[in-house]
Amino acid sequence: MNTWQKVWREGLAPRLSTSGLHALRRALVADDQRLLQGDTTCPPYLDSLGDEAVQAACALGYCAWKGGDGLFTVSQVNAQFERICWGADVALKEPAACRVFLHWFDKTPRKEMRRQLLEEVNRTLEERRNMAA
Repeated sequence: MNTWQKVWREGLAPRLSTSGLHALRRALVADDQRLLQGDTTCPPYLDSLGDEAVQAACALGYCAWKGGDGLFTVSQVNAQFERICWGADVALKEPAACRVFLHWFDKTPRKEMRRQLLEEVNRTLEERRNMAA
């Protein structure tokens, strides 16, 4: 298992809603251009743009934005992104552990990122289905 996968499995995925994971899965399958690499949200998180509607987001932001939690603005999605990352860092007992995943997500060529992350999302959703059964 790669380090980014450990961060995903043990730190990030447990903090993402099932509906958010389903939304991310659809985005990965469809190569939704609103799934953003290189930044958390578009428009970027600036005080002057905090009330703007999100147009695109990274994997974690996408789950928050499209997961049915009623988060639509740049400041709302970024606040949830920060909560997810902080929770992952605490769970993994390592400051900024989430950066391992974020760096991988941002730097991996899109086609490869989509394939590998889709495998992880499917794995997480399957685990949740099995736990619920």
